[in-house]
Amino acid sequence: MTATVGASASAVQEHKSHLRTLVGTGIGNAVEWYDWAIYATFAPFIASALFSKSDPTSAILSTLAIFAVGFVARPFGGFVFGWIGDRIGRKTSMTFAVALGAFGSLLIGIAPTFESVGVFASIMLLLARLIQGLAHGGELPSSQTYLSEMAPKEKRGFWATLIYTSGTVGILFGTLLGAVLSGVLSKADMAAWGWRIPFLIGGALGVYALVMRARMKETEAFEAETVKEKHEPMWPQIFRHRKQALQVIGLTVGLTVIYYVWGVVAPSYASTTLKMDRGAALWASVVGNIVFIAALPFWGRLSDRIGRKPVLIASAAGSALMHFPMTWLLKDSPWQLAVGMSVMLFFIAGAAAIVPAVYAELFPTKIRTVGVGVPYSICVAAFGGTAPYLQTWLASIGQGGLFNVYAIVLLAVGIAFVFTIPETKGKDLTH
Repeated sequence: MTATVGASASAVQEHKSHLRTLVGTGIGNAVEWYDWAIYATFAPFIASALFSKSDPTSAILSTLAIFAVGFVARPFGGFVFGWIGDRIGRKTSMTFAVALGAFGSLLIGIAPTFESVGVFASIMLLLARLIQGLAHGGELPSSQTYLSEMAPKEKRGFWATLIYTSGTVGILFGTLLGAVLSGVLSKADMAAWGWRIPFLIGGALGVYALVMRARMKETEAFEAETVKEKHEPMWPQIFRHRKQALQVIGLTVGLTVIYYVWGVVAPSYASTTLKMDRGAALWASVVGNIVFIAALPFWGRLSDRIGRKPVLIASAAGSALMHFPMTWLLKDSPWQLAVGMSVMLFFIAGAAAIVPAVYAELFPTKIRTVGVGVPYSICVAAFGGTAPYLQTWLASIGQGGLFNVYAIVLLAVGIAFVFTIPETKGKDLTH
């Protein structure tokens, strides 16, 4: 009986520890994705408030360019926070990252308008995005590494789905908030002050995530390392694992572009370029993201049964095959946007569900955070960060089809790289 009670108490403690891990990781990751989603969603209002109104097209392109510039800081964030994660601890890296991200969101929420301070408003926006880029460049690899090391190895694919699940919840919350504000506030109020509300909320959520992460414990894999292993020179290790770094880039290029197209900027693209009603476009996006969240655990569990590589291939191939049909379907109706996003996000979910685990499984413990963070951030900056701008610009000159070809080529690159990686299902990350 004593043994049974002890085992029961141990199980309760383990359950609480797992819950703390999932909530602490998820809330911080959700805030990061929320920040990036609301920027894309409210880009037209940001352009109107923080840039000159004399040329609306130039203003929106400048706003999207700063969206891309924010990605430039991500590789630096990947290295800085990756170094912290591999030297000081995963928990410390995650905590610092979410604090810095919240500060950047707050800066955008209180930024003065172009009419009141001129170009300084645009500069403040740029500074805030660089701060967020630095923080978010460290957030994702730190949280991916932490979650992968805390997960039971036979369920790591399923646990890894938390990254995109929580991230999509953040996007969904931002999208719903945008739809509600667009319905409740007049266009004049939205342009004047309504667009600031989501950024101020983002700052407050970041503070809450900071408190949650401060209560988390460090991973056993990191604590099992010796002091000597934690202080090995970083750059030689990065060079030694250059093949794995290249594999991270190759696996990410297609996913990051196709995801930003269909999962993040599709509602804004539909309303600005296709002239769809903004509120209706946002509600259509909600439908697509709910489908995405529902698909993630399916793919995650499947990868734990049949392996990572078949799921990655199915995801990229399905996304490539359906991209043109769903693009042709999308015209000016919200139902078309809802169907297009749902179909594409179902297939995108395959790779999105498990890449956090795949990345972590490619590297040893002593280089895992920075090994994932630097190449991943470079890839997302170079390809994901430029995707909205490139899509909008090509559409503005009547060459939107070129962007679709570009996206499919990158997905094909991803499939090719799948064949270069080992099958890592069930790998022990403590070695």
